[in-house]
Amino acid sequence: MTLHLQRDLDHLKKGLLGLSGLVEEAIGTAIRALVDRRAELAEEVIAGDQEIDRLEVELEEDCLKILALHQPVAGDLRFLVAALKVNNDLERMGDLAANIAKRALYLAKHETLPVPFDFAGMADDVHEMVQDSLHALINQDTSLAVKVLKKDDDIDDAHGQMYKVLRKTMKDDRAIKRASHYLSASRHLERIADLTTNIAEDVIFMVTGKVVRHRFEEAEGDDE
Repeated sequence: MTLHLQRDLDHLKKGLLGLSGLVEEAIGTAIRALVDRRAELAEEVIAGDQEIDRLEVELEEDCLKILALHQPVAGDLRFLVAALKVNNDLERMGDLAANIAKRALYLAKHETLPVPFDFAGMADDVHEMVQDSLHALINQDTSLAVKVLKKDDDIDDAHGQMYKVLRKTMKDDRAIKRASHYLSASRHLERIADLTTNIAEDVIFMVTGKVVRHRFEEAEGDDE
């Protein structure tokens, strides 16, 4: 590997870590805004989404420049392919955090809607998946990546339960709009969880060269 390629890869890694940190913070803040009914936190997330978008564009340009100038192979090429995909997933996660914040902003300004469901627990589980997927990326930890993949079904089930609960709540016409905002937030959380599994799969590809999308049991077996 040339010194110029190593320098550009190090710069790209630093940028990807910076974007990861911003996205993780945005998701955590959006969740707090929703659970604690804090409008000021929701506004902070919405305002910060433009910076995430800007960094995503910069990182994509950096990846394409490295591919064009250095024509990397093997592990370096796998890293760049994974970086391009992770970069896009992080930007989408930032958008979803902003969407959750918009739901939180509305709910914070209206009467509390009692929902007999551990929504905070679901949100915490999703946030943990975000943290684990990013730590797996930073440390190239395939074991942690597999852990993320295993948890996705739990979030899907939680969203399904949330839907059933809110469908009953919507029988009261006065609760329909607030319930729909909660349902949207739950759907956004489920989508964030899906994107963390994308990152986990990309980590496994980056480290092992194996494509395990939709086949994470194979990756789990390799890790044992």
